[in-house]
Amino acid sequence: IRDSDTAALVATDFGIELEQKIAKTFEETLTDAAVQGSEEDVCERPPVVTIMGHVDHGKTSLLDAIRSTNVTAHEAGGITQHIGAYTVSHNGKTITFLDTPGHEAFTSMRARGAQVTDIAILVVAADDGVMPQTIEAINHATAAKVPIIVAINKMDKPTANPERVKQELTNHGILPEEWGGDAIIVPVSAVTGEGLSDLLEMILLVADVNQYKANPDKKARGTIVEARLDKGRGPVATVLVQNGTLRVGDTIVAGTTGGRVRAMMNAQGERVEEAGPSMPVEVLGFNDVPDAGDILYGTDDDKLGRQVVQERRDKIKADQLKARAKASLDDLFNQIKEGDIKELNLIVKADVQGSVEAVRQALEKLSNEEVRINVIHGAVGAIKESDVILASASNAIIIGFNVRPDAMATAAAEAEKVDMRMYRIIYNAIEDIENAMKGMLEPEFKEVVTGHAEVRTTFKVPGAGVIAGAYITDGKIQRNAGVRLLRDNIVIHEGTISSLKRFKDDVKEVAEGFECGIGINNYNDIKENDVIEAFVQEQVKR
Repeated sequence: IRDSDTAALVATDFGIELEQKIAKTFEETLTDAAVQGSEEDVCERPPVVTIMGHVDHGKTSLLDAIRSTNVTAHEAGGITQHIGAYTVSHNGKTITFLDTPGHEAFTSMRARGAQVTDIAILVVAADDGVMPQTIEAINHATAAKVPIIVAINKMDKPTANPERVKQELTNHGILPEEWGGDAIIVPVSAVTGEGLSDLLEMILLVADVNQYKANPDKKARGTIVEARLDKGRGPVATVLVQNGTLRVGDTIVAGTTGGRVRAMMNAQGERVEEAGPSMPVEVLGFNDVPDAGDILYGTDDDKLGRQVVQERRDKIKADQLKARAKASLDDLFNQIKEGDIKELNLIVKADVQGSVEAVRQALEKLSNEEVRINVIHGAVGAIKESDVILASASNAIIIGFNVRPDAMATAAAEAEKVDMRMYRIIYNAIEDIENAMKGMLEPEFKEVVTGHAEVRTTFKVPGAGVIAGAYITDGKIQRNAGVRLLRDNIVIHEGTISSLKRFKDDVKEVAEGFECGIGINNYNDIKENDVIEAFVQEQVKR
């Protein structure tokens, strides 16, 4: 019998009632083993805390201060393994702190489906108040539906003004308990140690109210907090176990990689045989380096682990083949009209924090009844591969302001079909998105590299400056093209051609395999072995 319908017909003829059993995928078999289970099987687990806030407000010193109150004798000098997470004891209870690099990492992990934080500590300096990054951290924590405890740090400073900080916080939806709200606010000093005990007490209080629970008897489920390739030990990952227990010897699966736990170290660098809920450990034994934010599963079944990894890789390939229509400014108007897009997600990268905020605010104001604009991530610096992955996962467009993508980001954007737009003036970015929403984008121009020439020699010509005696290695060089002078693949100069000659004749273009003389307008610093790259701007058909 070939299919279930035929089987049902035959069974009916014989008066047999057929019960159809749906086969589980390998993925379902793996994840079901880590399900928390019934209420009676679960027990209390330590809360997991992330510290957020503005870069200069003392996040690191607060972490160090909390840590130093908990340093045990064998950790002379407070030296701990930097595994991106550690545990602290207070009144006989454990608290796990995640030492993540700011809220960007927190959010990119959330974009991958990883919810690791139970409580966010928002650090605000008593002498400085609420800053743009503070507001960003509040928004990130609120979006993740994580309770916030505010630590007003630097209370030892003579200019400390906690009342002003509280007042500023109310403008961003955080109302202190003493003013009738529900926000817990603790004045602290990382320098003197003031308030640290109160802060830990409040964390335990919030944990008590929310009752964080897990089942240690299940197979492990956790999240990769950070991962790297270690020269001597191979792929190493910090794992926060969230449910179940991870043991040495377990088969593990995280993202599209797997392996077997060879060894585990706790935050003190001691080897451990097992790790239960809310315990961070460094795990050795992955076949490849997993990604931060990947969900980790443990199993006894080595074959199942390999099958899940293969199933996931096959799914990624299949998804790439049918790559869904990604958000792009070119097609935005049609997607809005057809109801395909109700929200336009944007990622903003800029050269300075002020620009990130300005661009974010200006763009979010463009929201209308048909489409809401969300800036899901804003940060300072070049566009990186991680930005492209986040854009791909969130169907977002990347807006770069006075920054460029690095090579890996460019390759990833091409592979993931992510639309990246670069601007030097905020107004142009706003205008483009406004026009895209109305279906009236100006023609777009794309740069096309037409050829490369290798400089074999140089000579000075009176009245014309330095001329490069060059050999065309590929493509062609045209008289009207733009040129870049590359030295060890680094752009030394960008300009236009002043003269292009074959022997003594002026020519319009020179093809591959021929030699020629090339002069660059107002530029003489040409050296042997430099490469001249020619390019033109072509209009892209919409």
